[in-house]
Amino acid sequence: MKYPALLCLALCCLFLQAYAQKRVHVIPEPVSVQEQPGEFIVDNNVAITTTSTDKQLAGTLQWFSDHVNTATGFRLKQTRQPGAKAINIVLKQGEKAEGYTLAVTPKEVTLTAGSPAGVFYGLQTLLQLLPPDIESSKQVARTWTIPCATITDYPRFGWRGLMLDVSRHFYTKEEVKRYIDEMAKYKYNIFHWHLSDDNGWRIEIKSLPELTKTGAWRVPRTGRWGNFEVPQPGEAATDGGFYTQEDIKEVLAYAQARYITILPEIDVPAHSLAMIAAYPNLSCTQLQYSVNPGSHFYKAEDNALCIGNDSVFLVLDKVFTEIAALFPFNYIHVGGDEAYKGFWDKCPKCQKRMGEEHLKNVDELQSYFVKRMEKMLKSKGKKLIGWDEILEGGLAPEATVMSWRGMKGGIEAAKQNHHVVMSPWAFCYLDLYQGDPAAEPPTYGMCRLTDSYNYDPVPEGVEEQYILGGQGNLWTESVSNYRHIQYMTWPRALALSEVYWSPKSKRNWDDFINRMEMEFVRMDTAHIKYSRSAWNAIVNPQQNNGGEVSVQLSTEIKGLDIYYTFDNSDPDNWYPRYTGQPLVFPKGATNLSIITYRNGKPAGEQVTVSKEELLKRLKDN
Repeated sequence: MKYPALLCLALCCLFLQAYAQKRVHVIPEPVSVQEQPGEFIVDNNVAITTTSTDKQLAGTLQWFSDHVNTATGFRLKQTRQPGAKAINIVLKQGEKAEGYTLAVTPKEVTLTAGSPAGVFYGLQTLLQLLPPDIESSKQVARTWTIPCATITDYPRFGWRGLMLDVSRHFYTKEEVKRYIDEMAKYKYNIFHWHLSDDNGWRIEIKSLPELTKTGAWRVPRTGRWGNFEVPQPGEAATDGGFYTQEDIKEVLAYAQARYITILPEIDVPAHSLAMIAAYPNLSCTQLQYSVNPGSHFYKAEDNALCIGNDSVFLVLDKVFTEIAALFPFNYIHVGGDEAYKGFWDKCPKCQKRMGEEHLKNVDELQSYFVKRMEKMLKSKGKKLIGWDEILEGGLAPEATVMSWRGMKGGIEAAKQNHHVVMSPWAFCYLDLYQGDPAAEPPTYGMCRLTDSYNYDPVPEGVEEQYILGGQGNLWTESVSNYRHIQYMTWPRALALSEVYWSPKSKRNWDDFINRMEMEFVRMDTAHIKYSRSAWNAIVNPQQNNGGEVSVQLSTEIKGLDIYYTFDNSDPDNWYPRYTGQPLVFPKGATNLSIITYRNGKPAGEQVTVSKEELLKRLKDN
């Protein structure tokens, strides 16, 4: 072949040109994207058209128009006449549930979907195709263009959720609404609302006013959760809050307008100290406890309901009667996790119940409780879902299992032909460390961005029909303000959105990182705080037989250079670069400082870790 070098150069130029021309960067990744040349220009002459008279669709189109108006100043006209220079909305029977097709040409945009929900998801994609300034809270003067493309899209799973714990720290209804807005951008459709725990009861139950009068409030504490001082005699309980039933209705309507279903959780029989503080007769000990402020109490205070006490079921019937009337979702989450059974073992009422019901042990006693809860919920037209501990002692006949301690509980439930929602903690717990603890707010455990992105909710050997989907869970023991909520949620919830929405075959880590970095620009515009921990160096300590400590370094993100120092100064790209060989602490050195760079510019944060801390990690492992 003549001039092979020229041919190679030409091919490289074509590749770079094609990469530069890639203009569609959507999260979660659609099923199919076909880019075309050209762009659709959005201006004051653009109309939104539809022949549908669906009321919810009308609200969705108004939401979209308002969103566009905020950043652009354009008021998109709404009309029933499809035509050029328009965003045409077509509802068409036979399309996949929640799916859509988006066709953008220089003359018009056509969004076809089988339901208003599909239209909403298609509009979320359309917003991601607009420049990042579309997320601005004030008008931006610029040319507004949408790249031409044809996108076909639909979700892999029907259950795509995020859970927010509002018991450990209370968040206002406005903050909850903002969280719903943020998750809606990435096509989540379930908001799991953890409304009760040991540290606060957060929902008004009109027939049981003490639940919020007493159970919603605790003494104020700041610092490291689990180490707080216990309530002192006479100390006022001023920290907390709750949602009135009118607040709940308002948030439900807000979520429904964004095609998000709310799953309420009342955590029983354990994690019930706030309920017991309000009604002490509900525990085995019947002692008066305070709502726990975040101090260590496990096994010292009785936070589990007495299953032998008939009053417990009378109270729960009142609670779930009002919960069932408020929330339209056919599921109610009853918790069922982490029950310390020691008080049941010693309780005469529980022992009597076990004898009457021919129960062999306290595991079967908990199973009895869950099965009774299932019948109670069923009488109110609801289905029971609980954490995977509800498997212990025998699973209730129609229960759905939310598997958190790993995949094992979900596998066991699916093999018993029960539905499963996967949320294994190592991949889906958004309250865990997402980078080296030396550079992170204090918490526990580790769930890196790669962990969230690379896991699959359908274990090998399990029929996919039993896996409803999955969710990320944000427990808030160590999360005391809304900015921290955002930091812990994003970007791991971006990764999970792709796990639950996109085809498994489309999973591509490098491409996801490119799209995510572009999404960060939108988040910056929207003033959403996110973590860049995945750009930090990973520290892996080792120790030889002589006790000498060495360190291997790596990164989650490809193409990063790592620079380091042992002399307590702050490294930059003029310091030694890590070459892949283990680093040994020089004599007298006590700290290792590292930072990552990409293309000559800082990529991650500086991480400084002491030799003492590395030895502790080795010992703990």
